[in-house]
Amino acid sequence: MATRVGVVGATGVVGQQFVVALQRHPWFTISWLAASERSAHQTYGEALRDKKTGARRWFCAEEPLREVLDLPVEAVSEFDPSRVDLLFTAIESDQARELEPAFARTTPVISTASAFRYEADVPLIIPGVNSDHARLLRQQQERRGWKGFIAPNPNCTTVGLAITLRPLHQQFGVQAVLMTSLQSMSGAGRSPGVLGLDIIDNIIPYIPGEEEKVQAETQKILGTLEENGVRPAPFGVSCTCTRVNVSEGHTEAVFVGLGQGASVDEVKEALASFAGDFAGEDLPSAPARLIVVRDDPFRPQPRLDRTAEDGMATVVGRVRADGVLANGVKYLLVSHNTKMGAAKGCVLTAEVLVSEGYIGGMAHDG
Repeated sequence: MATRVGVVGATGVVGQQFVVALQRHPWFTISWLAASERSAHQTYGEALRDKKTGARRWFCAEEPLREVLDLPVEAVSEFDPSRVDLLFTAIESDQARELEPAFARTTPVISTASAFRYEADVPLIIPGVNSDHARLLRQQQERRGWKGFIAPNPNCTTVGLAITLRPLHQQFGVQAVLMTSLQSMSGAGRSPGVLGLDIIDNIIPYIPGEEEKVQAETQKILGTLEENGVRPAPFGVSCTCTRVNVSEGHTEAVFVGLGQGASVDEVKEALASFAGDFAGEDLPSAPARLIVVRDDPFRPQPRLDRTAEDGMATVVGRVRADGVLANGVKYLLVSHNTKMGAAKGCVLTAEVLVSEGYIGGMAHDG
């Protein structure tokens, strides 16, 4: 019996990414699509068409299946918990603040919104990095009286950084982190007027709220799970986040002060051998390698490396010693912000939660 899933915000960019990640999934079946009143009461294919030109506004490289295009789109107000086992939400944070608790009273919710990321009983899970933080979901259910829960994904810029820091923190300890991001345009969405001519021949040096998110979220993800929440990781994180003229894939220049000395080869080995905390589990969306280390000094590059492991691996290169930070090391990474950093990463989180029994009443092979 497949797990029945719904996608809220299905016609938007991230909603389309959920459809791509789910439409051929061996465990999950799309049973409900929801969008705004303007898009509701049409088929999904009709709702995707531009009202002026009639052209389908589809933003993913992968095409939607005919059977998905034929599914009806309903208004969010028509949610019926008897029809779904799990919801994925791709909505703005102000909408999430209102809608997600209503859904979570009956149904597990995995969200791309930041609305609940910083609350004490809400885990911020990156599969492979801190899946044990899912234990907070039971506390969340008990405290709030919900049958479901809210499990948001981290900010897409946080994901690649936290993945690479986890093995370094485990093996050597981390004392300080400095990071500068070169973030792709897809991270800004497709709202009218976003970037436009501003990004051509240019770098945008400020992304409102981004640096604060990355700093707080990295410390929460790599923190210690305690009885009443997560004690943040003890090291400081400082970053500068910029937008560059790249379609997809975030590049980050990372400087790490380690707790003990380590050679470049030892750091490379720690990164390349990191199997993640789901090693051995047969999860459909899990990459064979969470971190791919390149020795070519001209890699990673977003155009060449963002699709490693179908966009689910973080690619690291130019690993070098740093002479400024104590026990310093520095490297570049590329992480696919709309795959592991968004919808498909949420689907992988759902797979982990199904496997570990947090989402019940479902069966799958394996």
